[in-house]
Amino acid sequence: CHVRAPPHQQLGSPRRLPARAQGPAAAAGAETEPAPGGVHGAGCANSWHHDLVQRSLVLFSVGVVLALVLNLLQIQRNVTLFPDEVIATIFSSAWWVPPCCGTAAAVVGLLYPCIDSHLGEPHKFKREWASVMRCIAVFVGINHASAKLDFANNVQLSLTLAALSLGLWWTFDRSRSGLGLGITIAFLATLITQLLVYNGVYQYTSPDFLYIRSWLPCIFFSGGVTVGNIGRQLAMLFLTTPHGESGLCLSGCT
Repeated sequence: CHVRAPPHQQLGSPRRLPARAQGPAAAAGAETEPAPGGVHGAGCANSWHHDLVQRSLVLFSVGVVLALVLNLLQIQRNVTLFPDEVIATIFSSAWWVPPCCGTAAAVVGLLYPCIDSHLGEPHKFKREWASVMRCIAVFVGINHASAKLDFANNVQLSLTLAALSLGLWWTFDRSRSGLGLGITIAFLATLITQLLVYNGVYQYTSPDFLYIRSWLPCIFFSGGVTVGNIGRQLAMLFLTTPHGESGLCLSGCT
């Protein structure tokens, strides 16, 4: 009767001993071996949070500057009217306007690349800083036109600004996510503005659409597209810098 040896005792098959039989040093090495990707994952998370804070600060600063400049233009043309007691700060603007606009710019600028990432549709149309600067110039021009152009009625002005805003999106964005977010931002911002005007925080001269001017959603739409393009460009910039050289670190919402 031929008895076959177990596999670990066959010729050429080395026998593997349990960790406790291999000596305390081997057992200690097996227990202290770091989990794969643990250190890299922690560094990746820290890098992602650092870049997120940096982009938020840049977007907040951009929103504050745009709010100061554009709100000053609206006040000088008597489009918006604030109570005398609140106009006592820099550039004759209410104190709460710049921080609110800065916070909104940070949220919108971070949201655009995040939505692109979740939809799996990275935005690649005109991704360079020269295009972003031209987009900002066109947005400022649209806001300037809302304060200076004289039309027979507000409907004509609103239709003109709507066409200009869609032209800005088509020229510098052309993405479905950009169009959808722009419309959503315009709706929410218009609703918040109506609530502020209704509660007497400030007012518009010659309101023609529920306490506000009918062209205001066009300004919010073009502003959302502009800030979104800035946010996308900043996300791409941090992806290509040595600090964020690993695409895995920033691939979640950039």
